[in-house]
Amino acid sequence: MFFRISAAAIVASFLIGGSAHAQEQIQVQQIQVQQIRFRSLSKLPDPRGEFVRLCAPHMIGRWAHPEAVCSCLHDHAAAAVEDTDLREALLRGISETGVPTIETDWVPPSKQSEIGATFTKIAKPTLQCMFEPSN
Repeated sequence: MFFRISAAAIVASFLIGGSAHAQEQIQVQQIQVQQIRFRSLSKLPDPRGEFVRLCAPHMIGRWAHPEAVCSCLHDHAAAAVEDTDLREALLRGISETGVPTIETDWVPPSKQSEIGATFTKIAKPTLQCMFEPSN
């Protein structure tokens, strides 16, 4: 009887010890996954910086400070557009051509009728960016 109780106690201690060790390993793995996620997020390019990098070469020769004009277009003209699809199309057009452009195939058919109104909305901030980029 004593032998059975002792054996059961030994087995129980191994199980509890193994369980604690397994839980510790799970916690370590969770921390590692969180660190990998954080590193991945920190390696994502800055969308604004990427936009300026793509836009600025189109502005060289047109403006004295191409980065300032591109930053202003991103921060003011494109920010005036609430609709995500239209804003992304506008940013794409500016970064590819250096001028506010939206191709109809860049937006869903249901929003293509809003392209004209979008240009009306961004006209003033665009002109301010191009001719008064310090404001």
